[in-house]
Amino acid sequence: MIDVSLYSTLRIEAERDEVRRLVVGAVIVRHNRVLILRRRRSDSLSGLWELPSGVVEPGEALDDAVVREVAEETGLEVTGIGDYLGEFDYLSGGGARTRQFTFAVEVAAPGPVTLTEHDTHLWARLDGEPPVSDEVGEMLGRYQRRQRDPRGWSAYSFGNGA
Repeated sequence: MIDVSLYSTLRIEAERDEVRRLVVGAVIVRHNRVLILRRRRSDSLSGLWELPSGVVEPGEALDDAVVREVAEETGLEVTGIGDYLGEFDYLSGGGARTRQFTFAVEVAAPGPVTLTEHDTHLWARLDGEPPVSDEVGEMLGRYQRRQRDPRGWSAYSFGNGA
């Protein structure tokens, strides 16, 4: 189980590091395939393949942001946050120092992916080379390593008292 104090620790560390913008990302896996989304041509970083992700709203908890962003970008319902995979920093299009916190999540029974902010999606093979940035590739590598060694896996599920 993810210790809920982790979320505040991550925020405190980001503030200490003078990170100005927080983003959450979600690794969603089905049948050894990970869901990735392609940015629209009209967006900055057009054509980039990425995880479902987005900006944490002011005052919003990181776990709440993950649930909201997955729902907004894919129409899928998060039923649990399984693990914290790590973070990476980058500069936003506006030049703000940004930190993406990435979590492995579980979603409700398979349903269609409904895109609102991307032009297409792909269930990419985890054992292949998904067309993602090196940073996202590292998060996917961590996910795979933790699947092979479940001692590093934790679970935080919604609605079951866990």
